Amino acid sequence: MASPVLPSTLAATAAQLAAGQLSAVELTRAVIARTKAVEPRLRAFNSFDESDALAQAAAADARRAAGQGRGPLDGVPIGLKDVIAVKDQPLTASSRMLANFISPYDATVTTRLRAAGAVLYGRLNCDEFAMGSSNENSAFGPAANPCDVTRVPGGSSGGSAAAVAAGEVLAALGSDTGGSIRQPAALCGVVGLKPTYGLVSRYGLIAYASSLDQIGPFGRTVEDVALVLQAIAGHDERDSTSFRTEIPDYRAELAARRGPWKIGIPKEYFGEGLDPEIGAAVDQAVAYYRSLGCEVREVSLPHTPYCLDTYYIIATAEASSNLARYDGIRYGHRSQNAKDIVDLYFQSRAEGFGAEVKRRIILGTYVLSSGYYDAYYLRAQKVRTLIRRDFLEAYREVDALLTPTSPVPAFKIGEKSDPLALYLCDIYTIGVNLAGLPAINVPCGFTRGGLPIGLQLIGQPFREADLLATAHAYDRAHDWNQRRPNP
Repeated sequence: MASPVLPSTLAATAAQLAAGQLSAVELTRAVIARTKAVEPRLRAFNSFDESDALAQAAAADARRAAGQGRGPLDGVPIGLKDVIAVKDQPLTASSRMLANFISPYDATVTTRLRAAGAVLYGRLNCDEFAMGSSNENSAFGPAANPCDVTRVPGGSSGGSAAAVAAGEVLAALGSDTGGSIRQPAALCGVVGLKPTYGLVSRYGLIAYASSLDQIGPFGRTVEDVALVLQAIAGHDERDSTSFRTEIPDYRAELAARRGPWKIGIPKEYFGEGLDPEIGAAVDQAVAYYRSLGCEVREVSLPHTPYCLDTYYIIATAEASSNLARYDGIRYGHRSQNAKDIVDLYFQSRAEGFGAEVKRRIILGTYVLSSGYYDAYYLRAQKVRTLIRRDFLEAYREVDALLTPTSPVPAFKIGEKSDPLALYLCDIYTIGVNLAGLPAINVPCGFTRGGLPIGLQLIGQPFREADLLATAHAYDRAHDWNQRRPNP
């Protein structure tokens, strides 16, 4: 029997809920049924709490019946990557280290989604501690791509992208440290936004690399992503890196800001290693923007060749510090084979962490060690400044930049065993994190084999309204997001 399919976007579903054409309980039951039908093949969820989701949905229906609806997200099931804290729910980071950990509190984004009435549904699979580009590093097994279950969904937020693409949730949250929202969004054929660093609170996010991490939304359309961003954006006293800035009505601005825009094409992003089918699809997207009257010009980001090296020095250095807290003593996995307190520390970490996490801890510890700090970490921070300057200089001439999101389409599970080959999958996305900029993936086609292709639009700091409007102009004119995989 065919599994149930949820045909609506978040925006369309919200309209049905508001009009009384659909109840939140009916919607949530459909989501649960869909999850149960496809999860044996997808593994997008680490866990989900059926009774809790239905209780939240019933509360949403009661609010609406009393004339106290909370807006477009009220009663809408939204999934959260398993690195974002939800009180009384598992918080595992897809790691054996936290396999039995239950969160004692809500992240700020969780609190804000609750305030908007969203049904918080499930803990979504990811690469362990958000370290990876394929979701194969999860201690609970790899998630699969709904378009082809033999292929990866991308990472690290692979479960979030897969769940949205497969109709298991109407939207989802992920985290993006070097492309972990945009790259899986591209591989699964959905929209994924990495906001400006500081726009969305990181309080309650399990830290990987604190100067790079940012929480952001997945949706089927740019409009869906705008609705979720509206709920989660804004200053938070509990996050010292949170920025005070005006939060506009992102959905309303989609129609208000019509362009035409000046769009830059970074020449460094269209060279060796780019799959020809992806290059052709992105070229067609560029042609569409030209047809709207947009001025398109080539620009240069000359320090792009140094992005990968810079990122893997800074990110691993911060990871080695952030993950020092997992010591087998205060919380998390504790080895039962230790002989003494020192052995407890070593054994717990050896048993609790996977290979990729260990690799990054070792590299990060090395670049921070005495005698190497100046040669590696300090120099990488200086190059990071130059990378950010490249982007800001380009914005003197253009409003946004357009690039491919991923150099390759989704590859087979187990196909890329070399870590460096996986690191290169983020070659077009990591510069954005180093510069702290907003960027979005928008579906722009399919390969001959039926695999999704995504384009990336990179915006100016805290100008998400402009970025979303630019992306929406393409998204609403094409039907790529209407193709629904049924794994």
